[in-house]
Amino acid sequence: MVDNQESITAKLCSFARAFHSNYGTDKVFDDYLAFDLMGKTQYEEMGKLIENDFDLSKQDERYWFCHKNIKQALYDYMLPIPLSRISFAQKELSAFAEKYTAGGKKIQYVICGAGMDSFAFRNTNENIQVFEIDHPDTQAYKKERIKELEWMLPRNLTFVPVDFNKDSLKEKLLENGFNPMLPTFTAILGVSYYLELNVFEQTLKIISDLTNKDSRIIFDFPDQTTLSKKASPRVRELADITARLGEPMVKGFSVWQIKRALGRHSLKIENHERPKDIQRNYFTGRNDNLRAYENVHFVQARKRGKRNKK
Repeated sequence: MVDNQESITAKLCSFARAFHSNYGTDKVFDDYLAFDLMGKTQYEEMGKLIENDFDLSKQDERYWFCHKNIKQALYDYMLPIPLSRISFAQKELSAFAEKYTAGGKKIQYVICGAGMDSFAFRNTNENIQVFEIDHPDTQAYKKERIKELEWMLPRNLTFVPVDFNKDSLKEKLLENGFNPMLPTFTAILGVSYYLELNVFEQTLKIISDLTNKDSRIIFDFPDQTTLSKKASPRVRELADITARLGEPMVKGFSVWQIKRALGRHSLKIENHERPKDIQRNYFTGRNDNLRAYENVHFVQARKRGKRNKK
């Protein structure tokens, strides 16, 4: 099961989106609300963590970090995955919404482990009902940030607090107004790196069982080269960084394993972006050395068969 309590790596991904929006000159994706939602305090904490070579013991509140000192580490390790996968997610969601919201029809967008995701505040399509799933503590921080920023909560945004140690994802969604009969787009991003496949598959099963035949699921995953001798030095270094932060990566999955896992829950890959595709789609022609990770894949899967009976 996906555990949605916000992790340090999730905060680093938020930092990456905020940094790129503030300082990137050729933006892969402009998450222009990322810094505001994250807040200056967390932003500074993550910046200092990177400057201190991801060593949690070296945090010192008396000093500010220097952007110049972290740029290389950011471009090498932290920016490529968060920027390309949010761009992938927005592209796929836009196509889904265009297809299913014609004539004012409603769809649902479920964001697992939403963290400081800003989509609900960037979104202009009122026919997309957004459900943000996250740990209660993370949502409490986000709500406090929204209050401090004096932002109006969109009417089509629903927070779904889920503590997986005691809560049922299915029950929590249904309690908060989720409609199994509506076309649903679910994002499960940035979590498969730290879970064994059988654990990640539980979430795929819950979402598949709860959604109808028009629904889609997107996720990213590391392939089987991640912790192997074939892994590139950069992939090995990122794995070392996450391990030092207390969030060790798993060995990764083959495409065949992913297809089998999806098939067991009436899901089929509709769009698969491999590392070479990600490089071509998001990083071609750049002069800042941003490049796709050699082991990361993006997938959009769809339901197969008849509409579920609820």
